[in-house]
Amino acid sequence: MKELMLGNAALARGAYDAGCRVVSSYPGTPSTEITQFCAKHEGFYAEWAANEKVALEVAIGTAVGGKRALCCMKHVGLNVAADPLFTSAYTGVNAGLVIVVADDPGMHSSQNEQDSRYYARSAHVPMLEPADSQEAYHFIRMAFELSETYDTPVLVRMVTRIAHGAGLVETDPEAAGPVAPVTRPYAKDIAKYVMMPGPARARHVVVEARMKKMAADALPLHRCVAISGEAQTDCNPAQKYPLGIVAAGTAYQYVREAVRQQNATMPVAILKPGLVHPLPLAAIADFAKTVDRLVVVEELEPFMEEQLKQNGIACEGKSLFSLQGELSTGVVAQTLYALPAAPVSVQEVPARPPVLCAGCPHRAAYSVVKKMGLTVTGDIGCYTLGATPPLLAIDTCVCMGASISMAHGMGLAHPENAEKIIGVIGDSTFFHSGMTGLASAVYNNSRLTLLVLDNRTTGMTGHQGHPGTGQRLCGQPGQAIAIAPVCRALGAQLVIEVDPLDLTAFETAMKQATAFEGVSVVVAQSPCVLLTKEHPKPLNINDNCRACGICLKLGCPAISKGTGHMQLDATLCNGCTACRQVCRFDAID
Repeated sequence: MKELMLGNAALARGAYDAGCRVVSSYPGTPSTEITQFCAKHEGFYAEWAANEKVALEVAIGTAVGGKRALCCMKHVGLNVAADPLFTSAYTGVNAGLVIVVADDPGMHSSQNEQDSRYYARSAHVPMLEPADSQEAYHFIRMAFELSETYDTPVLVRMVTRIAHGAGLVETDPEAAGPVAPVTRPYAKDIAKYVMMPGPARARHVVVEARMKKMAADALPLHRCVAISGEAQTDCNPAQKYPLGIVAAGTAYQYVREAVRQQNATMPVAILKPGLVHPLPLAAIADFAKTVDRLVVVEELEPFMEEQLKQNGIACEGKSLFSLQGELSTGVVAQTLYALPAAPVSVQEVPARPPVLCAGCPHRAAYSVVKKMGLTVTGDIGCYTLGATPPLLAIDTCVCMGASISMAHGMGLAHPENAEKIIGVIGDSTFFHSGMTGLASAVYNNSRLTLLVLDNRTTGMTGHQGHPGTGQRLCGQPGQAIAIAPVCRALGAQLVIEVDPLDLTAFETAMKQATAFEGVSVVVAQSPCVLLTKEHPKPLNINDNCRACGICLKLGCPAISKGTGHMQLDATLCNGCTACRQVCRFDAID
Protein backbone atom coordinates (compact mmCIF):
# COMPACT_ATOMS: atom_id res chain seq x y z
CA MET A 1 0.00 0.00 0.00
CA LYS A 2 1.26 3.48 -0.86
CA GLU A 3 0.63 6.58 1.24
CA LEU A 4 1.59 10.22 0.82
CA MET A 5 3.87 11.01 3.76
CA LEU A 6 6.14 13.75 5.03
CA GLY A 7 9.69 12.54 5.43
CA ASN A 8 9.29 12.85 9.20
CA ALA A 9 6.10 10.77 9.14
CA ALA A 10 7.84 8.12 7.04
CA LEU A 11 10.63 7.91 9.61
CA ALA A 12 8.13 7.39 12.41
CA ARG A 13 6.27 4.72 10.47
CA GLY A 14 9.54 3.02 9.54
CA ALA A 15 10.65 2.95 13.18
CA TYR A 16 7.31 1.45 14.19
CA ASP A 17 7.48 -1.20 11.48
CA ALA A 18 11.04 -1.95 12.59
CA GLY A 19 9.71 -2.99 16.00
CA CYS A 20 10.85 0.14 17.83
CA ARG A 21 8.44 1.17 20.58
CA VAL A 22 10.42 3.75 22.61
CA VAL A 23 11.37 7.27 21.50
CA SER A 24 12.82 10.03 23.66
CA SER A 25 13.55 13.42 22.08
CA TYR A 26 13.66 17.16 22.57
CA PRO A 27 11.67 19.23 20.05
CA GLY A 28 13.65 21.12 17.43
CA THR A 29 12.66 22.14 13.91
CA PRO A 30 12.84 20.35 11.47
CA SER A 31 12.88 17.15 13.57
CA THR A 32 9.96 17.77 15.96
CA GLU A 33 7.21 15.95 14.07
CA ILE A 34 9.05 12.61 14.02
CA THR A 35 8.45 12.07 17.72
CA GLN A 36 4.90 13.43 17.49
CA PHE A 37 4.10 11.02 14.66
CA CYS A 38 5.58 8.16 16.71
CA ALA A 39 3.20 9.03 19.55
CA LYS A 40 0.23 8.46 17.22
CA HIS A 41 1.15 4.79 16.68
CA GLU A 42 -0.51 2.41 19.11
CA GLY A 43 1.85 1.03 21.73
CA PHE A 44 4.65 3.49 20.94
CA TYR A 45 5.99 5.11 24.14
CA ALA A 46 7.01 8.66 23.21
CA GLU A 47 8.34 11.34 25.54
CA TRP A 48 9.84 14.81 25.53
CA ALA A 49 13.01 14.88 27.61
CA ALA A 50 14.41 17.98 29.30
CA ASN A 51 17.14 18.25 26.63
CA GLU A 52 18.83 16.23 23.89
CA LYS A 53 21.54 14.83 26.16
CA VAL A 54 18.92 13.43 28.52
CA ALA A 55 16.87 12.12 25.59
CA LEU A 56 19.82 10.22 24.11
CA GLU A 57 20.78 8.81 27.50
CA VAL A 58 17.21 7.49 27.91
CA ALA A 59 17.42 5.89 24.46
CA ILE A 60 20.84 4.37 25.23
CA GLY A 61 19.49 2.89 28.46
CA THR A 62 16.52 1.43 26.60
CA ALA A 63 18.73 -0.13 23.92
CA VAL A 64 21.22 -1.56 26.41
CA GLY A 65 18.26 -2.91 28.37
CA GLY A 66 17.11 -4.82 25.28
CA LYS A 67 14.49 -2.78 23.40
CA ARG A 68 14.96 -0.92 20.13
CA ALA A 69 15.03 2.83 20.80
CA LEU A 70 14.87 6.03 18.78
CA CYS A 71 16.09 9.54 19.61
CA CYS A 72 15.41 12.60 17.41
CA MET A 73 16.85 16.11 17.42
CA LYS A 74 17.91 18.99 15.20
CA HIS A 75 21.53 19.58 14.29
CA VAL A 76 22.37 21.95 17.15
CA GLY A 77 20.75 19.46 19.52
CA LEU A 78 23.43 16.96 18.56
CA ASN A 79 25.95 19.35 20.11
CA VAL A 80 24.14 18.89 23.42
CA ALA A 81 23.94 15.11 22.96
CA ALA A 82 27.54 14.70 21.76
CA ASP A 83 28.82 13.54 25.15
CA PRO A 84 26.73 10.35 25.37
CA LEU A 85 26.94 9.83 21.57
CA PHE A 86 30.72 9.52 21.49
CA THR A 87 30.90 7.12 24.42
CA SER A 88 27.92 5.01 23.31
CA ALA A 89 29.94 4.33 20.14
CA TYR A 90 32.44 2.62 22.44
CA THR A 91 29.93 0.69 24.56
CA GLY A 92 27.85 -0.40 21.59
CA VAL A 93 24.25 -1.46 22.05
CA ASN A 94 22.18 -4.51 22.83
CA ALA A 95 18.99 -3.80 20.92
CA GLY A 96 19.07 -1.32 18.03
CA LEU A 97 19.67 2.38 18.73
CA VAL A 98 18.96 4.97 16.02
CA ILE A 99 19.56 8.72 16.35
CA VAL A 100 17.87 10.97 13.79
CA VAL A 101 19.54 14.35 13.36
CA ALA A 102 17.89 16.96 11.14
CA ASP A 103 20.21 19.53 9.56
CA ASP A 104 18.96 22.91 8.36
CA PRO A 105 20.86 24.18 5.27
CA GLY A 106 19.77 27.75 4.67
CA MET A 107 19.01 28.25 8.37
CA HIS A 108 15.23 28.33 7.97
CA SER A 109 14.81 28.02 11.74
CA SER A 110 18.28 27.74 13.21
CA GLN A 111 21.20 29.80 14.47
CA ASN A 112 23.87 28.04 12.41
CA GLU A 113 24.39 25.75 9.41
CA GLN A 114 26.58 23.03 10.91
CA ASP A 115 27.00 19.79 8.99
CA SER A 116 26.21 16.76 11.18
CA ARG A 117 28.03 14.34 8.89
CA TYR A 118 31.23 15.30 10.68
CA TYR A 119 29.76 14.04 13.95
CA ALA A 120 29.40 10.60 12.40
CA ARG A 121 33.01 10.63 11.29
CA SER A 122 34.32 11.99 14.58
CA ALA A 123 32.25 9.66 16.77
CA HIS A 124 33.00 6.63 14.55
CA VAL A 125 29.36 5.72 13.99
CA PRO A 126 27.61 4.97 10.69
CA MET A 127 25.29 7.52 9.10
CA LEU A 128 22.53 6.97 6.53
CA GLU A 129 21.07 9.80 4.47
CA PRO A 130 17.72 9.28 2.73
CA ALA A 131 16.85 11.22 -0.41
CA ASP A 132 13.04 11.09 -0.14
CA SER A 133 10.19 9.85 2.04
CA GLN A 134 10.40 6.31 0.67
CA GLU A 135 14.05 6.07 1.57
CA ALA A 136 13.35 7.64 4.98
CA TYR A 137 10.98 4.75 5.70
CA HIS A 138 13.36 2.13 4.33
CA PHE A 139 16.61 3.54 5.73
CA ILE A 140 15.44 3.81 9.32
CA ARG A 141 14.42 0.16 9.21
CA MET A 142 17.85 -0.67 7.81
CA ALA A 143 19.42 1.50 10.52
CA PHE A 144 18.01 -0.70 13.29
CA GLU A 145 19.34 -3.78 11.52
CA LEU A 146 22.78 -2.19 11.09
CA SER A 147 22.78 -1.13 14.73
CA GLU A 148 22.28 -4.68 15.96
CA THR A 149 24.46 -6.34 13.32
CA TYR A 150 27.47 -4.14 14.04
CA ASP A 151 26.73 -3.36 17.70
CA THR A 152 26.69 0.40 17.25
CA PRO A 153 24.43 3.44 17.44
CA VAL A 154 23.41 4.56 13.95
CA LEU A 155 22.80 8.14 12.83
CA VAL A 156 20.19 8.98 10.19
CA ARG A 157 20.66 12.45 8.70
CA MET A 158 17.69 14.42 7.47
CA VAL A 159 17.57 17.95 6.07
CA THR A 160 14.67 20.38 6.09
CA ARG A 161 13.58 19.66 2.51
CA ILE A 162 13.35 15.90 3.09
CA ALA A 163 11.90 16.16 6.61
CA HIS A 164 9.10 18.52 5.56
CA GLY A 165 8.65 17.36 1.97
CA ALA A 166 5.98 14.78 1.10
CA GLY A 167 6.29 11.76 -1.14
CA LEU A 168 4.64 8.43 -1.85
CA VAL A 169 5.75 5.69 0.51
CA GLU A 170 5.19 1.97 0.09
CA THR A 171 4.90 1.10 3.75
CA ASP A 172 5.84 -2.54 3.35
CA PRO A 173 8.30 -2.77 0.48
CA GLU A 174 10.08 -5.77 1.98
CA ALA A 175 8.58 -9.24 1.84
CA ALA A 176 9.33 -9.76 5.52
CA GLY A 177 6.88 -7.02 6.50
CA PRO A 178 6.85 -5.19 9.84
CA VAL A 179 9.04 -6.52 12.63
CA ALA A 180 7.38 -7.59 15.87
CA PRO A 181 8.79 -5.83 18.95
CA VAL A 182 11.27 -8.06 20.76
CA THR A 183 13.00 -7.52 24.09
CA ARG A 184 16.51 -8.90 24.08
CA PRO A 185 17.86 -10.28 27.35
CA TYR A 186 20.25 -7.99 29.20
CA ALA A 187 23.52 -9.51 30.38
CA LYS A 188 25.87 -7.71 32.74
CA ASP A 189 29.13 -6.90 30.95
CA ILE A 190 31.36 -4.43 32.78
CA ALA A 191 34.10 -4.51 30.16
CA LYS A 192 31.59 -3.49 27.48
CA TYR A 193 29.33 -1.01 29.23
CA VAL A 194 31.48 0.65 31.94
CA MET A 195 33.76 3.13 30.18
CA MET A 196 36.65 3.60 32.55
CA PRO A 197 40.07 4.10 30.89
CA GLY A 198 41.00 0.39 30.80
CA PRO A 199 37.83 -0.97 29.17
CA ALA A 200 37.56 2.12 26.96
CA ARG A 201 40.97 1.49 25.41
CA ALA A 202 39.91 -2.03 24.49
CA ARG A 203 36.57 -0.85 23.11
CA HIS A 204 38.25 1.78 20.93
CA VAL A 205 39.99 -1.03 19.06
CA VAL A 206 36.60 -2.69 18.54
CA VAL A 207 35.15 0.56 17.18
CA GLU A 208 37.89 1.01 14.59
CA ALA A 209 37.60 -2.61 13.43
CA ARG A 210 33.83 -2.26 13.19
CA MET A 211 34.02 0.77 10.91
CA LYS A 212 36.50 -0.96 8.58
CA LYS A 213 34.24 -3.99 8.37
CA MET A 214 31.20 -1.86 7.54
CA ALA A 215 33.08 -0.10 4.75
CA ALA A 216 34.35 -3.41 3.37
CA ASP A 217 30.93 -5.07 3.46
CA ALA A 218 29.68 -2.70 0.74
CA LEU A 219 26.10 -2.76 1.96
CA PRO A 220 23.55 -2.35 -0.87
CA LEU A 221 22.47 1.14 0.16
CA HIS A 222 23.92 3.10 -2.73
CA ARG A 223 22.43 3.57 -6.18
CA CYS A 224 24.20 4.10 -9.50
CA VAL A 225 22.07 5.38 -12.40
CA ALA A 226 22.63 6.86 -15.83
CA ILE A 227 20.22 9.62 -16.92
CA SER A 228 19.72 10.91 -20.45
CA GLY A 229 16.71 13.16 -20.76
CA GLU A 230 13.75 11.32 -19.24
CA ALA A 231 15.44 7.94 -19.61
CA GLN A 232 17.03 6.39 -16.52
CA THR A 233 18.95 3.11 -16.44
CA ASP A 234 21.43 1.40 -14.19
CA CYS A 235 25.04 2.43 -14.83
CA ASN A 236 26.98 0.19 -17.20
CA PRO A 237 30.45 -0.45 -15.71
CA ALA A 238 31.78 -1.18 -19.19
CA GLN A 239 30.66 2.18 -20.59
CA LYS A 240 32.57 5.46 -20.39
CA TYR A 241 30.53 8.50 -19.34
CA PRO A 242 31.69 12.09 -19.98
CA LEU A 243 30.30 13.25 -16.62
CA GLY A 244 29.90 11.40 -13.35
CA ILE A 245 28.35 12.85 -10.20
CA VAL A 246 28.44 11.70 -6.59
CA ALA A 247 25.49 13.09 -4.62
CA ALA A 248 23.51 11.94 -1.59
CA GLY A 249 20.25 12.93 0.04
CA THR A 250 18.49 16.02 -1.23
CA ALA A 251 21.48 16.95 -3.43
CA TYR A 252 20.80 13.79 -5.45
CA GLN A 253 17.26 15.01 -6.16
CA TYR A 254 18.55 18.37 -7.38
CA VAL A 255 21.11 16.70 -9.63
CA ARG A 256 18.61 14.24 -11.10
CA GLU A 257 16.11 16.99 -11.92
CA ALA A 258 18.79 19.30 -13.34
CA VAL A 259 20.05 16.58 -15.70
CA ARG A 260 16.54 15.70 -16.81
CA GLN A 261 15.61 19.33 -17.46
CA GLN A 262 18.60 19.76 -19.77
CA ASN A 263 17.39 16.76 -21.78
CA ALA A 264 21.01 15.90 -22.49
CA THR A 265 21.64 13.38 -25.25
CA MET A 266 24.83 12.21 -23.56
CA PRO A 267 23.98 10.22 -20.45
CA VAL A 268 25.19 11.45 -17.04
CA ALA A 269 26.19 8.83 -14.48
CA ILE A 270 25.14 9.47 -10.88
CA LEU A 271 26.27 7.51 -7.85
CA LYS A 272 24.11 8.10 -4.76
CA PRO A 273 25.59 6.78 -1.50
CA GLY A 274 22.92 5.89 1.04
CA LEU A 275 25.58 5.25 3.66
CA VAL A 276 27.45 8.56 3.84
CA HIS A 277 29.72 7.30 6.63
CA PRO A 278 31.65 5.17 6.17
CA LEU A 279 31.59 6.06 2.49
CA PRO A 280 31.68 3.17 -0.03
CA LEU A 281 35.08 4.36 -1.22
CA ALA A 282 35.85 1.20 -3.18
CA ALA A 283 32.59 1.54 -5.11
CA ILE A 284 33.22 5.24 -5.73
CA ALA A 285 36.77 4.50 -6.94
CA ASP A 286 35.37 1.95 -9.43
CA PHE A 287 32.72 4.47 -10.49
CA ALA A 288 35.36 7.16 -11.03
CA LYS A 289 37.13 4.92 -13.56
CA THR A 290 34.03 4.94 -15.75
CA VAL A 291 33.77 8.74 -16.07
CA ASP A 292 35.90 11.44 -17.68
CA ARG A 293 34.99 14.07 -15.10
CA LEU A 294 33.84 13.44 -11.52
CA VAL A 295 31.91 16.10 -9.58
CA VAL A 296 30.75 15.84 -5.96
CA VAL A 297 27.54 17.75 -5.31
CA GLU A 298 26.77 18.26 -1.62
CA GLU A 299 25.30 20.99 0.55
CA LEU A 300 27.36 22.76 3.19
CA GLU A 301 30.80 21.24 3.86
CA PRO A 302 33.01 19.22 1.43
CA PHE A 303 32.49 16.10 3.54
CA MET A 304 32.56 13.55 0.71
CA GLU A 305 34.87 15.54 -1.57
CA GLU A 306 37.65 15.69 1.03
CA GLN A 307 37.52 11.96 1.68
CA LEU A 308 37.59 11.14 -2.02
CA LYS A 309 40.65 13.33 -2.56
CA GLN A 310 42.36 11.89 0.53
CA ASN A 311 41.94 8.45 -1.02
CA GLY A 312 43.38 9.47 -4.38
CA ILE A 313 40.07 9.88 -6.23
CA ALA A 314 40.27 13.01 -8.41
CA CYS A 315 37.11 15.10 -8.26
CA GLU A 316 35.67 18.60 -8.23
CA GLY A 317 33.24 19.97 -5.66
CA LYS A 318 33.39 23.15 -3.64
CA SER A 319 35.39 24.89 -6.34
CA LEU A 320 32.04 24.89 -8.14
CA PHE A 321 29.45 25.03 -5.36
CA SER A 322 29.09 27.26 -2.32
CA LEU A 323 29.82 26.26 1.26
CA GLN A 324 26.75 28.19 2.43
CA GLY A 325 23.03 27.71 2.09
CA GLU A 326 20.86 25.29 0.18
CA LEU A 327 21.37 24.03 -3.32
CA SER A 328 18.53 23.94 -5.84
CA THR A 329 17.82 22.38 -9.21
CA GLY A 330 18.50 25.73 -10.85
CA VAL A 331 21.85 26.26 -9.11
CA VAL A 332 22.98 22.73 -9.98
CA ALA A 333 21.95 23.12 -13.64
CA GLN A 334 23.68 26.51 -13.98
CA THR A 335 26.89 25.11 -12.50
CA LEU A 336 27.05 21.77 -14.34
CA TYR A 337 26.04 23.16 -17.72
CA ALA A 338 27.64 26.64 -17.48
CA LEU A 339 24.27 28.30 -17.94
CA PRO A 340 23.78 32.03 -17.34
CA ALA A 341 22.25 32.90 -14.02
CA ALA A 342 18.47 33.12 -14.02
CA PRO A 343 17.23 36.72 -14.34
CA VAL A 344 16.39 38.33 -11.02
CA SER A 345 12.90 39.76 -10.77
CA VAL A 346 12.86 43.50 -10.12
CA GLN A 347 9.38 43.31 -8.62
CA GLU A 348 9.53 44.41 -5.01
CA VAL A 349 7.97 41.98 -2.57
CA PRO A 350 6.89 43.38 0.80
CA ALA A 351 9.12 42.18 3.60
CA ARG A 352 7.43 39.82 6.03
CA PRO A 353 9.80 39.58 8.99
CA PRO A 354 8.82 37.25 11.83
CA VAL A 355 7.21 39.04 14.76
CA LEU A 356 5.87 38.20 18.19
CA CYS A 357 2.14 37.52 18.10
CA ALA A 358 -0.36 40.22 18.98
CA GLY A 359 -0.93 40.03 22.73
CA CYS A 360 2.30 38.07 23.37
CA PRO A 361 3.38 38.62 26.98
CA HIS A 362 7.03 38.68 25.87
CA ARG A 363 6.41 41.97 24.05
CA ALA A 364 5.19 43.61 27.25
CA ALA A 365 8.25 42.37 29.13
CA TYR A 366 10.64 43.62 26.47
CA SER A 367 9.01 47.06 26.38
CA VAL A 368 9.92 47.49 30.05
CA VAL A 369 13.42 46.03 29.58
CA LYS A 370 14.08 48.48 26.75
CA LYS A 371 12.66 51.38 28.75
CA MET A 372 15.12 50.57 31.56
CA GLY A 373 18.04 50.58 29.13
CA LEU A 374 19.24 47.11 30.07
CA THR A 375 21.84 45.04 28.21
CA VAL A 376 20.23 41.66 27.51
CA THR A 377 21.97 38.35 26.82
CA GLY A 378 19.26 36.35 25.08
CA ASP A 379 18.51 32.72 24.37
CA ILE A 380 16.84 30.34 21.92
CA GLY A 381 13.05 30.51 21.65
CA CYS A 382 10.26 32.53 20.08
CA TYR A 383 11.25 35.27 22.54
CA THR A 384 14.46 35.73 20.50
CA LEU A 385 12.23 37.86 18.27
CA GLY A 386 12.66 40.57 20.90
CA ALA A 387 15.83 41.41 18.95
CA THR A 388 13.79 42.59 15.93
CA PRO A 389 12.60 46.17 15.34
CA PRO A 390 11.11 48.13 16.91
CA LEU A 391 11.92 46.43 20.23
CA LEU A 392 15.63 45.77 19.60
CA ALA A 393 15.77 44.52 23.18
CA ILE A 394 18.24 41.61 22.89
CA ASP A 395 22.00 42.00 22.52
CA THR A 396 23.18 38.37 22.10
CA CYS A 397 21.88 34.93 21.17
CA VAL A 398 24.27 31.98 20.95
CA CYS A 399 22.77 28.69 22.11
CA MET A 400 20.32 27.06 24.50
CA GLY A 401 21.05 28.20 28.06
CA ALA A 402 23.83 30.63 27.12
CA SER A 403 21.90 33.68 28.34
CA ILE A 404 22.64 33.06 32.03
CA SER A 405 26.32 32.19 31.68
CA MET A 406 26.92 35.03 29.22
CA ALA A 407 25.24 37.55 31.53
CA HIS A 408 27.58 36.39 34.29
CA GLY A 409 30.54 36.69 31.94
CA MET A 410 29.52 40.13 30.70
CA GLY A 411 29.23 41.21 34.33
CA LEU A 412 32.82 40.07 34.88
CA ALA A 413 33.88 42.26 31.95
CA HIS A 414 31.93 45.28 33.27
CA PRO A 415 31.48 44.92 37.05
CA GLU A 416 30.82 48.65 37.33
CA ASN A 417 27.69 48.18 35.22
CA ALA A 418 26.55 44.70 36.33
CA GLU A 419 23.16 45.91 37.53
CA LYS A 420 22.34 46.89 33.94
CA ILE A 421 23.08 43.42 32.51
CA ILE A 422 20.41 40.71 32.57
CA GLY A 423 19.91 37.27 31.07
CA VAL A 424 16.60 36.34 29.44
CA ILE A 425 15.51 32.72 29.06
CA GLY A 426 12.26 30.86 28.34
CA ASP A 427 10.64 28.26 30.55
CA SER A 428 11.41 25.27 28.33
CA THR A 429 14.98 26.46 27.79
CA PHE A 430 15.39 26.98 31.55
CA PHE A 431 14.75 23.27 32.09
CA HIS A 432 16.79 22.37 29.00
CA SER A 433 20.07 23.97 30.02
CA GLY A 434 19.46 27.00 32.22
CA MET A 435 19.61 25.45 35.66
CA THR A 436 23.32 24.62 35.48
CA GLY A 437 24.17 28.18 34.44
CA LEU A 438 22.13 29.56 37.33
CA ALA A 439 23.79 27.18 39.81
CA SER A 440 27.21 28.25 38.55
CA ALA A 441 26.33 31.95 38.87
CA VAL A 442 25.17 31.43 42.46
CA TYR A 443 28.27 29.40 43.29
CA ASN A 444 30.55 32.14 41.93
CA ASN A 445 28.84 35.00 43.82
CA SER A 446 27.59 36.64 40.63
CA ARG A 447 25.81 39.97 40.45
CA LEU A 448 23.15 38.72 38.05
CA THR A 449 19.49 39.23 37.22
CA LEU A 450 17.74 36.47 35.31
CA LEU A 451 14.40 37.09 33.60
CA VAL A 452 12.50 33.84 32.93
CA LEU A 453 9.74 34.33 30.36
CA ASP A 454 7.35 31.59 31.47
CA ASN A 455 4.60 31.22 28.88
CA ARG A 456 3.82 27.64 29.94
CA THR A 457 4.90 25.93 26.71
CA THR A 458 7.69 25.27 24.21
CA GLY A 459 6.30 27.88 21.86
CA MET A 460 8.89 28.08 19.08
CA THR A 461 8.54 24.47 17.93
CA GLY A 462 4.76 24.21 18.18
CA HIS A 463 3.63 24.11 21.82
CA GLN A 464 5.19 20.94 23.16
CA GLY A 465 5.18 20.20 26.86
CA HIS A 466 8.21 20.36 29.15
CA PRO A 467 8.91 19.64 32.84
CA GLY A 468 7.28 22.92 33.87
CA THR A 469 3.94 22.21 32.18
CA GLY A 470 3.02 18.75 33.41
CA GLN A 471 1.84 17.93 29.86
CA ARG A 472 3.47 14.73 28.59
CA LEU A 473 3.59 13.68 24.96
CA CYS A 474 1.98 10.32 25.72
CA GLY A 475 -1.16 12.08 26.96
CA GLN A 476 -0.80 11.00 30.57
CA PRO A 477 -0.40 13.72 33.22
CA GLY A 478 3.07 14.41 34.56
CA GLN A 479 4.42 16.25 37.57
CA ALA A 480 4.72 19.97 36.80
CA ILE A 481 7.84 21.55 38.26
CA ALA A 482 7.48 25.20 39.31
CA ILE A 483 10.36 27.42 38.24
CA ALA A 484 10.48 29.81 41.21
CA PRO A 485 11.10 27.10 43.87
CA VAL A 486 13.78 25.57 41.63
CA CYS A 487 15.55 28.94 41.44
CA ARG A 488 15.37 29.31 45.23
CA ALA A 489 16.70 25.77 45.68
CA LEU A 490 19.61 26.62 43.37
CA GLY A 491 20.51 29.50 45.67
CA ALA A 492 18.97 32.59 44.04
CA GLN A 493 18.55 35.04 46.94
CA LEU A 494 15.69 37.04 45.42
CA VAL A 495 12.96 35.43 43.33
CA ILE A 496 9.91 37.42 42.19
CA GLU A 497 6.89 36.08 40.29
CA VAL A 498 4.92 38.66 38.31
CA ASP A 499 2.57 39.05 35.34
CA PRO A 500 4.45 40.91 32.57
CA LEU A 501 1.18 42.20 31.13
CA ASP A 502 0.89 44.37 34.26
CA LEU A 503 3.55 46.81 33.10
CA THR A 504 3.72 48.80 36.35
CA ALA A 505 4.09 45.71 38.54
CA PHE A 506 6.58 44.17 36.14
CA GLU A 507 8.73 47.31 36.01
CA THR A 508 8.73 47.49 39.81
CA ALA A 509 9.86 43.86 39.99
CA MET A 510 12.63 44.41 37.44
CA LYS A 511 13.91 47.50 39.29
CA GLN A 512 13.95 45.59 42.55
CA ALA A 513 15.76 42.64 40.98
CA THR A 514 18.42 44.66 39.15
CA ALA A 515 19.13 46.70 42.28
CA PHE A 516 19.76 43.53 44.29
CA GLU A 517 23.45 42.82 44.91
CA GLY A 518 23.44 39.10 44.27
CA VAL A 519 21.61 36.59 42.08
CA SER A 520 18.00 37.61 41.48
CA VAL A 521 15.33 36.00 39.31
CA VAL A 522 12.13 37.48 37.90
CA VAL A 523 9.69 34.83 36.67
CA ALA A 524 7.34 36.53 34.21
CA GLN A 525 4.28 34.30 34.24
CA SER A 526 1.72 34.67 31.48
CA PRO A 527 0.55 31.90 29.14
CA CYS A 528 1.21 31.96 25.41
CA VAL A 529 -1.56 33.92 23.75
CA LEU A 530 -2.12 31.09 21.27
CA LEU A 531 -2.94 28.71 24.12
CA THR A 532 -5.47 31.01 25.77
CA LYS A 533 -8.92 30.05 24.54
CA GLU A 534 -10.77 33.09 25.87
CA HIS A 535 -9.48 36.62 25.35
CA PRO A 536 -10.83 39.99 26.52
CA LYS A 537 -12.67 42.03 23.91
CA PRO A 538 -10.45 43.81 21.37
CA LEU A 539 -9.41 47.34 22.30
CA ASN A 540 -10.41 50.47 20.43
CA ILE A 541 -8.59 53.74 19.62
CA ASN A 542 -10.78 56.74 20.39
CA ASP A 543 -10.71 60.42 19.45
CA ASN A 544 -8.15 61.25 22.14
CA CYS A 545 -5.41 59.79 19.92
CA ARG A 546 -2.77 62.40 19.03
CA ALA A 547 -0.78 60.08 16.74
CA CYS A 548 2.28 60.35 19.01
CA GLY A 549 3.29 56.81 18.04
CA ILE A 550 4.32 55.57 21.47
CA CYS A 551 2.03 52.56 21.07
CA LEU A 552 3.87 51.65 17.86
CA LYS A 553 7.06 51.16 19.87
CA LEU A 554 5.56 47.95 21.25
CA GLY A 555 5.74 46.45 17.76
CA CYS A 556 2.30 44.88 18.05
CA PRO A 557 1.04 43.76 14.63
CA ALA A 558 -2.50 44.81 15.60
CA ILE A 559 -1.51 48.50 15.71
CA SER A 560 -0.62 50.58 12.66
CA LYS A 561 -0.42 54.21 11.63
CA GLY A 562 -3.60 55.58 10.12
CA THR A 563 -4.54 58.97 8.68
CA GLY A 564 -4.13 61.46 11.51
CA HIS A 565 -4.33 58.79 14.21
CA MET A 566 -3.32 55.25 15.05
CA GLN A 567 -5.59 52.39 14.09
CA LEU A 568 -6.14 49.03 15.74
CA ASP A 569 -7.10 45.84 13.89
CA ALA A 570 -9.80 44.17 15.97
CA THR A 571 -9.26 40.85 14.18
CA LEU A 572 -5.70 40.69 15.55
CA CYS A 573 -6.08 42.36 18.95
CA ASN A 574 -6.17 39.99 21.92
CA GLY A 575 -6.97 42.65 24.49
CA CYS A 576 -3.67 42.35 26.39
CA THR A 577 -3.86 46.10 27.28
CA ALA A 578 -0.12 46.74 26.91
CA CYS A 579 -0.80 49.54 24.43
CA ARG A 580 -3.43 51.01 26.72
CA GLN A 581 -0.95 51.09 29.58
CA VAL A 582 1.71 52.99 27.60
CA CYS A 583 -0.74 55.50 26.05
CA ARG A 584 -0.42 58.95 27.68
CA PHE A 585 -3.72 60.35 26.47
CA ASP A 586 -6.30 57.67 27.39
CA ALA A 587 -6.82 57.11 23.68
CA ILE A 588 -7.26 53.33 23.95
CA ASP A 589 -10.32 51.83 25.62
